Amino acid sequence: MIDRQKFAVLRAARRVWAIGAIHGEAERLERLHAKLWPRLEPCDRIVYLGNMIGRGPGTGEVLDALLSFRIHVLARPHSDVDDVVYLRGSQEEMWQKLLQLQFATDPRGVLQWMLDQGVGATLESYGVSAADALRGATTGTVVLTRWTGWLRRTIQSRPGHDQLMTALRRAAYTDDGALLFVNAGLDPSRPLEAQSDSFWWSGGTFHSIAEPYGDFRRILRGFDPSHAGFAVTDYTATLDGGCGFGGTLIAACVTADGALVDKIEV
Repeated sequence: MIDRQKFAVLRAARRVWAIGAIHGEAERLERLHAKLWPRLEPCDRIVYLGNMIGRGPGTGEVLDALLSFRIHVLARPHSDVDDVVYLRGSQEEMWQKLLQLQFATDPRGVLQWMLDQGVGATLESYGVSAADALRGATTGTVVLTRWTGWLRRTIQSRPGHDQLMTALRRAAYTDDGALLFVNAGLDPSRPLEAQSDSFWWSGGTFHSIAEPYGDFRRILRGFDPSHAGFAVTDYTATLDGGCGFGGTLIAACVTADGALVDKIEV
């Protein structure tokens, strides 16, 4: 059985808008939303493909924009709470691990690695300097536990932020089994429920997928760790224009048969 707490099921989706990695670039997200809104059709679904936070300077503003746009989408006639889905990416995974840093065997080393991957920008957006975080990581388990607790409360003080981050799904798929949405990749040799963290750490071989994965007609991802840009193959699509790395933010609309019928790039 697929765990519905880990996977989102898009029901009766005639079209799905998939949005690539945002990486904390709030201004680009606002511009994309402005272009997306008039193009939405009844029964359209929206999937944000993870890596919404990190790298860029506006993580807090990105989460605010995601929540605001969701309210507008769900206010349309015949909308359902499951019409908008947020996936967990590597940035969101690291952020959750950061909130449990006191359990790491080498807290300072783990934190430094996370900072090298872009977590520092998310800390800064909540008013925490990377230098202060590194100092805190060397203070011992008791003090570090207090620090992570304070950080969690800081996030909870921003309306909706904690709820959004706890609502993340590992992947999403349409209820007809035609479309699969992931963050960075997957292991084609393993079934969907056994992928675990492959969704955000196994992106290197995504371009080499040359046959269907199960019965899915197309797999769409939002982040390419090699930063090769927008790409479509017979069975996959990569919607990463390099947002957060000096590039663009991409959204693409895909129909139930796997055809990409519209694209927004800002």
